Amino acid sequence: MYRLGIDVGGTNTDAVIMEENKVLSGIKAATTEDVTSGVIEAMEGAIAKAGIDREKIANVMIGTTHFTNAVIERKHINHVAAIRLGLPATECLPPMVDWPTDLRDAVGHNSYLVRGGYEFDGRPIAPLDEDELVRIASDIKTKGVKAVAITSVFSPINQEMELKARDIIAEQCGDIPVVLSSDIGRIGILERESAAIMNASLLELSARTVKAFGDALKQAGITCPFYITQNDGTLMSADMVSKFPVLTFASGPTNSMRGAAFLTGCKEAIVVDIGGTTTDVGALHLGFPRQAATIVDVGGVRTNFRMPDVFSIGLGGGSLIKQARDGKVTVGPQSVGYRITREAKVFGGETLTTTDIAVSLGKADIGDAAKVTGVDADLAKAADEEIYLMLERAVERSRISPEPIPVIAVGGGSILMPDALGELDVIRPENFAVANAVGAAIAQISGEVDRVFSLEGGLTREACLAQAEEEATQNAIKAGAKADTIEVIEREDVPLAYLPGNATRIHVKVVGEMGGSHGE
Repeated sequence: MYRLGIDVGGTNTDAVIMEENKVLSGIKAATTEDVTSGVIEAMEGAIAKAGIDREKIANVMIGTTHFTNAVIERKHINHVAAIRLGLPATECLPPMVDWPTDLRDAVGHNSYLVRGGYEFDGRPIAPLDEDELVRIASDIKTKGVKAVAITSVFSPINQEMELKARDIIAEQCGDIPVVLSSDIGRIGILERESAAIMNASLLELSARTVKAFGDALKQAGITCPFYITQNDGTLMSADMVSKFPVLTFASGPTNSMRGAAFLTGCKEAIVVDIGGTTTDVGALHLGFPRQAATIVDVGGVRTNFRMPDVFSIGLGGGSLIKQARDGKVTVGPQSVGYRITREAKVFGGETLTTTDIAVSLGKADIGDAAKVTGVDADLAKAADEEIYLMLERAVERSRISPEPIPVIAVGGGSILMPDALGELDVIRPENFAVANAVGAAIAQISGEVDRVFSLEGGLTREACLAQAEEEATQNAIKAGAKADTIEVIEREDVPLAYLPGNATRIHVKVVGEMGGSHGE
């Protein structure tokens, strides 16, 4: 049986066919506005190149940047009613208080504060004001709101009020989608609330995108289940993506990192994914992307749901090379992007790009080398040195230890990467150009718990850790993981000295191979 991995980026859609641990084929196609046709072209190319029977494809894994791009570009976003259960404790900072104005306009200005919420140990701040929720529901029906986001103070500890509020809204407003912050974010009400609101605003786009993927597979005659990659390097079902599109944010770089780990066998490394416009850099730990430990900015909004610790620089295969009057050479951040095959000199264009520099210096065999023979040697050398410095600085920024670890170069633009960066060796694996699709194809199922436990009444940290691990394991099994393949990849226990009751914050994450019974 075979696996089909697809990564739908802003410029290219990549597809690979895999059998066990072997990559049989890899194809790049242009991403299309309707999604479907670009996915079909990539799929058909990969299937034809591998020469396999499509009926023997057992699973399809897809990565997409659609939802991240929607937030960044302020497109395809619906109006949301943001309801916070937290009065009188949180009145001073209303929902979306720190959002950019244009994004706040895109989701509407429909925010409500209601009495309720919990202390860190689950004790109520105030009783839930159910009458106020009924009034809010009436107001929502008159405003044409497409979804509701409900956030309660410390709901990751106790989500009872969020559940009750959801039931009231559903009873009053019918089948309007409702997102609970406790299903998405972690401790930290403003960031968790923002993640929930953002998720609610993308639900309609998510439904359309998931349908487009399903239609593309159906048109290609592929009837097996398909999964979408999350931003932690694992998978979720199509139904789950329809409910939680924000969990796909940054899944593109994550897929590349997982693919890099698989193609090289390296579990601890720095991964440099060089595309046409940008370079994404991040660290692998135990074969998975290192997670960001701080607040993550998405489109100008502070969020605190899980995100990989990845950052981007303006360097890619299509980055422009310019020389100032004083002779200083600059690289990027402007890029010809997907137009590289028309505008770069090696392809007959008039624009000098980083790819032209690599070809002129004999570091790559792309296009027509004769077209760059006129590039000034000093200019090419200066540009090459600047590219080296940009990559070296980016890699050093991701290192957390002086110990030398390998650097893995992937992505179509990785021809720009030298064979070494200082003391660090650079690995450029086979199939490096489609590492993102490989990462999608080999993704696993995860389960996670992140909440505060109170160690009163004789409860030990060991017992709390065991309880959290069991909850995470059950979450993974429900998502479709095989119970006998589950392993713990993250476990944190952080005592919270500033809280009463001997509190500790525990984070546990497990992963397992796909193949369990989803929904059990």
